[in-house]
Amino acid sequence: MNKRVLGSAVAVFMLAGCTGGPAPDEAPPPPSKSQRDACGAEALQGYLGQRATERTLARLETQSDAERVRVIGPNQAVTMDYRADRLNVKFDDQDNIVELTCG
Repeated sequence: MNKRVLGSAVAVFMLAGCTGGPAPDEAPPPPSKSQRDACGAEALQGYLGQRATERTLARLETQSDAERVRVIGPNQAVTMDYRADRLNVKFDDQDNIVELTCG
């Protein structure tokens, strides 16, 4: 009989762990306008269309307010984590810069 009581108590505690917390399909709120350009990407839009050479990427890094730069090639998988202090540099098949964003 003690095993039954113990088993019931374990079941109650396990079910209690299933309640509370945010629903898994709730998305975080979108970043504010100041967060969307925290890395200074808007001031760098003149680089669009330029070749993504090491020299160009180094200039982007020094001219931006970004703590880090993420270079994203065509069809490259990237994580979905948002970092306001990161400059994303996306380039196409011809190594031309096609997008500069924070995140």
